[in-house]
Amino acid sequence: MVVTIFDLLLTPLYLLMIYFISSFIGHKNMLKQPLYKWYSRGLMIKLFGAIAVCLIYQYYYAGGDTTNYYITTEAMCNVAHKNINVFFDMLMGNNSRENYSYFDSNTGYPVFWLDDKALFVSRLLVPLYFLSFHSFVVMALLLAWICYSGIWRLFLLFNTQFPQLQRQFAISVLFIPSVVFWGSGLLKDTITLSAVGWYTYHFYYFFIRKRYKIGSLLCVFISAFLLIAIKPYIFFALLPGSLIWLSNERLSGLRNKALKFMAAPFFISVGLGLSLLLLSQMGDFLGLYRIDNVLDRAVVVNLDQKQEYYGGQSFDIGEFDANPISMLGKAHLAIAATLFRPYLWDAKNPVMLLSALENTYILLLTIFLLIRLKFMGFFRLIGKNPLLLFSVLFSLFFAFSVGIATSNFGSLVRLKIPCIPFYISSLFVLKYFYEQQSKKKMRI
Repeated sequence: MVVTIFDLLLTPLYLLMIYFISSFIGHKNMLKQPLYKWYSRGLMIKLFGAIAVCLIYQYYYAGGDTTNYYITTEAMCNVAHKNINVFFDMLMGNNSRENYSYFDSNTGYPVFWLDDKALFVSRLLVPLYFLSFHSFVVMALLLAWICYSGIWRLFLLFNTQFPQLQRQFAISVLFIPSVVFWGSGLLKDTITLSAVGWYTYHFYYFFIRKRYKIGSLLCVFISAFLLIAIKPYIFFALLPGSLIWLSNERLSGLRNKALKFMAAPFFISVGLGLSLLLLSQMGDFLGLYRIDNVLDRAVVVNLDQKQEYYGGQSFDIGEFDANPISMLGKAHLAIAATLFRPYLWDAKNPVMLLSALENTYILLLTIFLLIRLKFMGFFRLIGKNPLLLFSVLFSLFFAFSVGIATSNFGSLVRLKIPCIPFYISSLFVLKYFYEQQSKKKMRI
């Protein structure tokens, strides 16, 4: 049991502390930026999500990734009492057999010792282990509080472009149930979701708005490093969209429509080409996720998650081989699976049912917009705004990468969360564009 009576005593104290600090931040900034009226509300919802993850994993799932991150972090910290030099060696990335020999029944054993990416997350959690006085739930609260900064940056970014949609972006970025739940606990997803927000916000201000501050550039590189170190496929999806966003921003300055129309395919091709070149040059750093390994890995993972030991919680987009042509043939099914599944009839437990209800709304809104905008108009409007284009491209690239390599609903509902705020925000923007040009309110 990682949830103890100690958690019950400490959690209310830390909640009060975080609440008063966040209220102070909100009130301090509200006069300059009225958007800060959402700051404390969004944070409190996220903290509720962190507590919910802890309790559900402890009492419903009887353990899992989030408890294993805690156990791994605790074991490493306990080694500090035996040999402080070995502890710092572990912290710097040395997971050798020799260092493993320092673990025993007193320190506990790290669950993720052989998983470099999961172990990297446990290393990041070490300071929080001490700040929380070893409390599992408080660790989750502190991580959620820190990582809320990236979510908040994403919310601010969308509002700089479309200030009329403040309430809608509060829903799509701060309050989507699946994102709040899966993006708030002691999980990889909490960190990577925040890194996506930081990356997008500072990429916009440095490269698009041309505010050349070293802090913004550092944030872009640190966010990219975290994504590559924890979940490289998220960075794979961000990079082409980023380069196309930058190219499209330059195109938007052209007044000649014919020249703009002819230049667009060229810049998109250059963006995709540069992305592949950069990723291929990062082969040694990416390891298993290098370009020539990713396709094989996707096939293996997809097949594994269809096995019976997953309890029948799988879906099937059909057979494909480890080559781009075969995988692209399944792109529509992979993207649809990520964005819209599980459907209501796929749900077999309460957690999956909540995700299915959310997906039903997303699917209906997508269908209504496609119909009202007459399909081609849907895609034509996407090109009207560079941020909107980036959001849709990232959502589609990401949805494809997750859908092609995942065939288990349990994994899917968690892995898909980085693209959900972008996709739903894009739908709200398209809905706004439709209402502006048709002078009609769309009720959904």
